[in-house]
Formats: sequence, C-alpha cells, structure tokens
Amino acid sequence: GNARVVRARLADAEFFYTQDCQQSLESRVPGLEHVVYHNKLGTQAERMKRVKALAGMIAGLIGADAAKAERAAMLAKADLRTLMVGEFPELQGIMGEYYARNDGEAEDVAKAISEHYAPRFAGDALPSTPVSIAVALADKLETLTGMFGIGQMPTGDKDPFALRRHALGVLRMLIEKKLDVSLRGLIERAFAIECSIPGLKDETESLLGFFFDRLRVMMREQGYSAQEVDAVLAKRNSNVLDTPVRLAAVKSFMALPEAESLTAANKRIANILKKVEGEVSDSVSEALMTENAEKALYAAVLKYEPSVKASYEAGRFEDVLRALTALKAPVDTFFADVMVNAEDAAVRANRQALLKRLYAVMNSVAELSRLAK
Repeated sequence: GNARVVRARLADAEFFYTQDCQQSLESRVPGLEHVVYHNKLGTQAERMKRVKALAGMIAGLIGADAAKAERAAMLAKADLRTLMVGEFPELQGIMGEYYARNDGEAEDVAKAISEHYAPRFAGDALPSTPVSIAVALADKLETLTGMFGIGQMPTGDKDPFALRRHALGVLRMLIEKKLDVSLRGLIERAFAIECSIPGLKDETESLLGFFFDRLRVMMREQGYSAQEVDAVLAKRNSNVLDTPVRLAAVKSFMALPEAESLTAANKRIANILKKVEGEVSDSVSEALMTENAEKALYAAVLKYEPSVKASYEAGRFEDVLRALTALKAPVDTFFADVMVNAEDAAVRANRQALLKRLYAVMNSVAELSRLAK
C-alpha cells in the first residue's frame, strides 16, 4: 500500500519537473506580480526589485560579483510560480537551484537561489559563496526593514514574520563569515531603498536596537556573563564582526588581579564626568597641575595612549586591556591624593579633562564601568 502511494507521488513529481523545465525560471519572474507579499509592501515582484538593488550594493561591499548577485536575486523567488513548489512548498529555493542549472545559469547564481533562505533555523549552515551571502543578507534585511517600517515589530512571543530568526541569520553571517561591514550602514542603505514604499517610516534606530538585543542573546548563549556582554555592547560598535573577540579580551582581563580596582576606578570616573555641567575639554594643560599624583597620571596616559591606539586599530583587544594594568598604580594614587573638584575653576576643569583622556584610553574595547562589582 505504501509503495503504491510513494510511486504515485514520485510520478507526480516527475510530471511536475518535466512540465516546469519547459519554461525558464526567468520567464516566470513577471508572474510574481500576481503574488501578494504584504498589502502594505506590495507584490513579490516589487519586493524582489528591492532585494536585487540591495544584493548588488552588498555584493560590492563584501567582494562578491554584483551582476551575479543581482541576477540571483531577480530569480530567487521565481520557483514559487512552478508546479513543483506549488505542490511541495517546502522545496522552494531547492527547486529553483535545479531549474536554474537546467536553464544554464551560472553555478553561483543557481546556488544562491537555494542558499538565500539560509540559515533557515538555529544552527543551520550558512550560505557558502559570496554571491549567496549577498543575496541572503539582502533578502533578510529587506524583510526586516520593510516590517519595521510599517510597524510590524515582534511583540512578546509573537513574531509571525520570523524577524528574530532573520536578524540572527544576518548577525551570524557578519560574524562567522568575517564580513568587515557596518551593520548600521547596511540598515541605513536598506531603508533608503525601502523608503520608495508609500507610508513607510525609517526605523533605523529601533531596528539597530533589535539587532543588538539579538546579539546580546547570542553572546549570552556562548557562555559570556550579562555584565561582560553589556560592557562590550554598550560601545554600540556598528561593526559586529569583532564582538566575540572583544568579549574574549574582556573575559581574560577580568581574570587579572588589577581588574577589580580598574573597573571600580572607571565607574568613579564615569560618574564624575557625568556630573560635569557643560562640555569637558579635550586638552590637558601641564602648567595647571599642582599635585605630583596628577602629573604622574598624565605622564602614564601620554605613555600608553599611542600603544593602546595602535593595538586597538590592529584589533588586538587583549593587548589593549592588558596594557591598562600599568595604569592601576597612578590611578589609585591620583584618587587618594588629588581632589578633582578643586576650588580653582581652571584647575578643576583641567583635572576633568585629564580624566576624560584617561577614560578614552581605558574604554575603547568595552565600557569597563559596567564590569565594576
């Protein structure tokens, strides 16, 4: 009995495949004008024009072939108009890849048609080629910006458009494929394309916040503490690629004996600077220094600034944080011996400027005050 059912299904599939192959994928693209994507966001045809524009732009940023990425994006949903996918919807993308090969499309284009859906679930494999990655990023970013732009953000456990999964997919691609691209830049460009839709609002900030919430969950699942994750994500670093490297650096820094007093000092500095009315100057004057402890701290800041900057720019975050241990003694002495809020306004402003410089040196990798006990 089962064999008869299976044989019948296979015969159907063979018939669908033979019929589908009589028409190229490209010839099916105009049919997407009859497939409604969302009543406020238009048809699948309109949507894929936006994905195509975005895929070409992203390809340029990540070193993929832009023409192939645009071609794959144009064809990516054409298999929704085939008999096979009509009967077996779970084969969307997979059949597109086979039909594209049958049509003689470039291998990268065919592969991207199935891979642009990836990752389909947590832990799923990522797209394997630069062209596939460009189309997958474009498809997910178009969905996210469109839905946020019409106010369809996920609430509580309701997420009908799987936006959390899409955001995680984007983050995984940026981090695991080591893509040196600004997340904010991607979102801004996606909204620039989406804004052709009447009534759509640019929600760059709220979508970026949504991404950082997902990134927070992702990093907590990798075993980092809430404090460690908060300290790194407080930087709102738009290039998320180095998040795991920053976290690893923070974790090893926190194991150092000097970490506790440095993070406590950092919190103290943050509080002092927060209470200052008006702008704190960037320039420090040695002539206004009266205490040995402030001169010693300034000398230490000047000594470590260049090497910290060089290590930071080279992405050696662990070196940056390890260098801070040399500041422990001068910082402790400064707080023991120096009254920051001096009577003399010029001396006071100068000490605040010194602390601002110190704060910048200490907090390039993460907001260390978030790590204070």
